[in-house]
Amino acid sequence: MKSIRHLVLAALTAIACAAERPNFVVILTDDLGFSDLGCYGSEIETPNLDRLAAGGLRFSSFSNTAKCHSSRVSLLTGRWCLQAGDTAMDHAVTLPEVLSKSGYSTLMTGKWHLDKQPTDYGFDRYWGHLSGATRYFKGDNTFRLDGKPWKVPDDGFYTTVANVDFALRFLDDARKTEKPWFLYIAFNAPHAPLQPMEQDYRKYEGRYDAGWDIIRERRLRKQKEIGLFAGDVDAGPRPDHVRAWNELTADQRDWEIRRMTALAAMIDRVDQETGRLVDNLAANGELDNTVILFVSDNGACPYDRKSAGRNKKPWEPGASWSDSTGWAWARNSPFRYYKQNQFEGGVATPAIVHWPAGLKAKPGSVNHDPAHLVDVLPTLAGLAGAEIPTTWPGRKPTALAGTTLEPVLAGPPLGERPPIHYLFSTDRGLREGNWKLVSFRSAPWELYDLSEDRAEQHDLAAQEPERVAAMVRRWHETAADALRSPQKSVREAARAPHRHPEWTKYGARK
Repeated sequence: MKSIRHLVLAALTAIACAAERPNFVVILTDDLGFSDLGCYGSEIETPNLDRLAAGGLRFSSFSNTAKCHSSRVSLLTGRWCLQAGDTAMDHAVTLPEVLSKSGYSTLMTGKWHLDKQPTDYGFDRYWGHLSGATRYFKGDNTFRLDGKPWKVPDDGFYTTVANVDFALRFLDDARKTEKPWFLYIAFNAPHAPLQPMEQDYRKYEGRYDAGWDIIRERRLRKQKEIGLFAGDVDAGPRPDHVRAWNELTADQRDWEIRRMTALAAMIDRVDQETGRLVDNLAANGELDNTVILFVSDNGACPYDRKSAGRNKKPWEPGASWSDSTGWAWARNSPFRYYKQNQFEGGVATPAIVHWPAGLKAKPGSVNHDPAHLVDVLPTLAGLAGAEIPTTWPGRKPTALAGTTLEPVLAGPPLGERPPIHYLFSTDRGLREGNWKLVSFRSAPWELYDLSEDRAEQHDLAAQEPERVAAMVRRWHETAADALRSPQKSVREAARAPHRHPEWTKYGARK
């Protein structure tokens, strides 16, 4: 009888502890520019995310991997992408697996873009597409519901909305278990194809007639007004590969206005759906003790690939518009370069944490410590009191690359952290403290002091040869020992202008 009482007490204690543990929401957008939210300098209306920032904490120096699939691997495993086993993640244990073992319900909606399916990696429930991108109104044949094929309806479907529809359905079921829960929403937006809902597009018509030069200047001014950075930032001039707005033809300006209108509309919709989720958490009394993290997988996309239906409305059948290099430059303000590049324009993400019950930092404050997606797993595991396994059936987990951000949430600065290693294909980088080593497509290494030069405008490699040599050596050591990088990623290329064949081209100047 005594043992039964002890079992009952132990069970009640476990339930009480579970009730005190926070729930988690991680929201990942796709190809969102650093300045695309109102609270990061944008003119796009994002009131719901702005409210989360006003009641929470923003990061000014939070990094992703500059690429879709590798950011997902790092977020889910706490490791560099290749170190984790790339899209197979066979050298890692995932965040849902860690939390599931600690008594959490684990839920996901949206884009997967990795091997197998989310339900093979610890998620109890999943709805979304396994592909790296999908049509917003028609979807594709990779949609799954709990591991089984799911047919996209012929009418009345929009991926961004459906992500939250299914998230709310999953939450309703999870609440019945009385377990804490982890929800991961991976929006496809605003990744191309640029296919906004009509009502969202109409809202932004006329707002981008001024062009990217003026829009960027407005964003830079707003960033300074809201105190987004620790000091003044030299954003530098428009790069040579982006044409001045007043040098475009009338037809080119019209096309670019419509593309940015579509992008703004898609970002607005992400905010609306995030607001719908937050309202649901509040209505269920869960908002105070839910840790919400909002981030992007890379900076704005510059790749101007084939666009279909340029003369159609973007929500009409047959319309499938591509991205714009000029608008990507404005959207990544104040930074240089884009998705895939390891300069700040590629790796810097807006990052918002909201947690009224546990966040001790001043509401609305901005943290300037360097952080990375690899820090998400150790941080959430620490907040959940979850053990991170060092072994897993069928896999050979490597050591974590990330560090917990719990000290930041508690108020004080983070302090020293492990170096941040950047690599996608032949774009490379390393951050140690405020020093950033970076290489554009294997071109000669450049060096920046981010404490003085946040936008990487003043290359100090020639003045700091010993520092460069030491950091290059550490980059290669990590690439060889932890990542086992392919040879193409580590060889050096000759100095050449920074260009990419898929950036927008406008032909001869006027």
